[in-house]
Amino acid sequence: MKHKITVINGPNLNLLGEREKEKYGNLSLKDIEEQCKKYAATNEIDLSFVQSNIEGEIVELIQNCRNKSSGLIINAAGYTHTSVSILDALKVLKVPIIELHITNIYNREDFRHKSLISKAAHGIICGFGADGYIMALKAMKDILIK
Repeated sequence: MKHKITVINGPNLNLLGEREKEKYGNLSLKDIEEQCKKYAATNEIDLSFVQSNIEGEIVELIQNCRNKSSGLIINAAGYTHTSVSILDALKVLKVPIIELHITNIYNREDFRHKSLISKAAHGIICGFGADGYIMALKAMKDILIK
């Protein structure tokens, strides 16, 4: 049985591979998406992988997961620390949610230590670079199989 998993990426992640390579690495978001699609193809996962810089669009993407996804992985980027609207949308979902970050948010500036969206997440993966995406897909698959 295929599981429909949605991966939502927030603001500035479209610039991966260009910005702050010392923190985010050399891979582009497209590179990460391709890695995720390869994993999905061999693991019974129907993957939707999206990115937006616009908070309202992210809220709509989350809302659309209500009836279309078995699980949600979200890297809300900077909105992690500021968006009550994204938290509220996540709280409506009846599917497992994994919060994902490329960097360790607890090893960065103080304002990044507080995640608003963690209150809606089943778990958090942070600090493993782009590898965190595959870790999140594996974890979500395990959650959905149980």
